[in-house]
Amino acid sequence: MSNTTSNPVVDIHTHMYPPSYISLLSNRTSVPYIHQPSDPKADPRLIILDSDDDPSRPKSSRGRPVDSTYSSFNKKREFMKVHGITCSVISLANPWLDFLEPESALRTAVGINDDLERACSENNASAEYSDLKLYAFGSLPLSAPAKDIVSEIQRLKTLPHVKGVIMGTTGLGKGLDDPALDDIYAALSSTKTIVFLHPHYGLPAEAFGGPSVVARYGHVLPLAMGFPLETTIAVSRMYLAGVFDRHPKLEFLLAHSGGTLPFLAGRIESCVAHEREFIANGGQTQGPQRSIWDVLHSNLYLDAVIYGQPGLKAALEAAGSVDRIMFGTDHPFFPPLGDEEGAKWLSVESNKGVIGDSFPNDEEARRKVLGGNAVRVLGLDL
Repeated sequence: MSNTTSNPVVDIHTHMYPPSYISLLSNRTSVPYIHQPSDPKADPRLIILDSDDDPSRPKSSRGRPVDSTYSSFNKKREFMKVHGITCSVISLANPWLDFLEPESALRTAVGINDDLERACSENNASAEYSDLKLYAFGSLPLSAPAKDIVSEIQRLKTLPHVKGVIMGTTGLGKGLDDPALDDIYAALSSTKTIVFLHPHYGLPAEAFGGPSVVARYGHVLPLAMGFPLETTIAVSRMYLAGVFDRHPKLEFLLAHSGGTLPFLAGRIESCVAHEREFIANGGQTQGPQRSIWDVLHSNLYLDAVIYGQPGLKAALEAAGSVDRIMFGTDHPFFPPLGDEEGAKWLSVESNKGVIGDSFPNDEEARRKVLGGNAVRVLGLDL
């Protein structure tokens, strides 16, 4: 499939730490922060998880190295060319702006969102990059007062290159079933703003056997298992709390194919049907009034960042339609481990390969997942 405007390849899961965000983290000394090494040849270190901030290790070896790939729009464009990507919808990577003090949160969000809007606008107006389009998901000042969050949601709708927002799983700090989020959800619904939901906090180290076990295997357990389960738990809490009952037009795009939600949806449905705490079964708590399958088919989209055909098939079955699945890369994370310049990324090619293998005789389905769905859902002008 060629990456033309008639058959675009759109990457809806692709991150950046723009220069203003790099500066913000570089001026911090507690998680999340960026450590600038004394060796000018060494890459800065990004420490965004508490488990990365191990005092027994020197700061020069904590977290992960962050080279210019994380913050350079030129590097993003080079990556797009290598992989035949027509359009990238860029979002700030975790931990977004969750850690900001309330009095500075709105100002910081406005600055970073404007930086992304400006960069996308300049790119899309440039004849040099006419075949590479950029759009963005904005970041919300979730530590700010609710009125500030609502005002930024409304303002973002006036920015032509911002096509939604990205949000973590803690919401205002207490999870996505927090009643205090209702005003936020109402604003997202009324403005028809899609939310890209992305994990960050994972699970406690004890879930994997303790810190020593996590350290032994690096990021494998927190990323491969902790992230998908974090997403699953967050969305399940929203569902159980009736968020989708109260806000039937609310739309979320779930990272990593919805975590384990596609596999566990039937089990969740069964447990809800048998739960004695719910009013429907004689209890005192109002349980969800809609089927989880209805929510999956009406309120949730899933990305295709799953790396395996069984996972993508589960996502397709749970979503109810190929029209609700969108291609993503998770760039700049999971880069090639070698030093070959311009090498294709295994993490990207495996996802593209899975899409091709899942629809070997259905060109239209491949076209939709690789780009057509994103163009339609996000209203992209390519």
